[in-house]
Amino acid sequence: MFPLSPVTRREVLARLGGGFGGLALSALLGDFARAGDTAPVADLLPKSPHFPAKAKAVIQLFMHGGPSHVDLLDPKPILAKYDGKPAPTEAADDEKITGNLLKCPYKFNKYGESGLEFAETLPHTAAHADDIAVIRSMYTGHRNHEQALWMMHTGLTVAGRPTLGAWAAYALGTLNQNLPAYIVLPDPRGLPVDGIRNWSSGWLPPVYQGTPFRSEGVPVLNLRAKAPRSADVEQGRLQLLSDLNADHKARHPGELELDARISGFELAARMQLAATDALDVSRETTPIQQLYGFDNPTTRPYGARCLMARRLVERGVRFVQIFMSGQPWDAHTNAAAQTRGCCDQTDLPIAGLLTDLKQRGLLETTLVFWGGEFGRTPGAQGKDGRDHHPYGFSVWLAGGGVKGGQVYGATDDFGYRAVTDRCSTADLHATMLHQMGLDHSKIVYRHNGRDERLTDVFEPKILKALLA
Repeated sequence: MFPLSPVTRREVLARLGGGFGGLALSALLGDFARAGDTAPVADLLPKSPHFPAKAKAVIQLFMHGGPSHVDLLDPKPILAKYDGKPAPTEAADDEKITGNLLKCPYKFNKYGESGLEFAETLPHTAAHADDIAVIRSMYTGHRNHEQALWMMHTGLTVAGRPTLGAWAAYALGTLNQNLPAYIVLPDPRGLPVDGIRNWSSGWLPPVYQGTPFRSEGVPVLNLRAKAPRSADVEQGRLQLLSDLNADHKARHPGELELDARISGFELAARMQLAATDALDVSRETTPIQQLYGFDNPTTRPYGARCLMARRLVERGVRFVQIFMSGQPWDAHTNAAAQTRGCCDQTDLPIAGLLTDLKQRGLLETTLVFWGGEFGRTPGAQGKDGRDHHPYGFSVWLAGGGVKGGQVYGATDDFGYRAVTDRCSTADLHATMLHQMGLDHSKIVYRHNGRDERLTDVFEPKILKALLA
């Protein structure tokens, strides 16, 4: 007779075929007791803001590579006068010399009652001029993509810090316990530059990192079992795995990665009932799908992600990011065609998102942010490109208590430097948090003996002129 050998937790999980859904333990059974815990457990339960919030959710439309402010949102007629000529001494780029000045290849027009100016390549977004506040005086701390991305997402030009979305999830939790607080919609064609660090929780507990959802095919892989099981069998499997995880957790108290993994499994069980519904855009009417550009292969991929974002914030998700593959706005050559191509993909879907949010009464409580990590040089790189430009560029905000139809700040006549009401990344972050009911100085996490904040050592200002 063979002696019985002890069965490890790993072996049981393997024998039970524990996919993502199969490992979703106690959410369908009730939370298990976290016996032996001595450290606080990170969670995504709803938390009260510091003061009444204007924005319950954020949708970040991130434009990887650096859109050209002088070609889209910040008209500089003087560039046409000096096209192909050296910049005057007072306007030269002291940090990195580029070629002669390069005029904008597009016409600018005024839109809405406000007369806000947009390039002709953004006609659909421009139709929402009276809902949009353009910040023309942004500046940042680095001209390389990665460092500028870290600054825009995490507040400093160093890697490994939590992103704005992770801080929001940490501070506020989620209004829907069946979906993550922080969801990412990457381009199905590939990841953006810097990959998954764009939605990292850094040294915050991993439960606060962004959860990527697919916008084509199955939204979340391995969410359901390949073969259906009876309710009794499924209940028994979940109960066994719940007991095993409870025992394992009791023997390893205070391990945040373990907390996050178990929380993820539990969330996966709840998502079996909620995620498919939230991301099933086929349930939308044909007119709504057309609003987002589903009838055009150029606009459909980005439109699908925009529509998913609306469905997610409608269901209580706190922070949604939409990314493009690679760095499509990085127009070092043939800037006119490359910039127009990006506008062709995104302009109509973004306008559809704003229209849809407004029609449903969601724009009032959803803050929409558009922008990249920096702008592009007024001077040419080579014959017809534009280089990276951190000294002055444009982004825009809409909804979430922002007063539209206005411009905040200004660059100089050539678009080189932010000169009026200069807006740092910390200013932008503090203002976005403020609209979510959060005081940036009070969102603190102790790490390596230091109280860390998104805005770190800076003393940012809230951009009150932007706020309704």
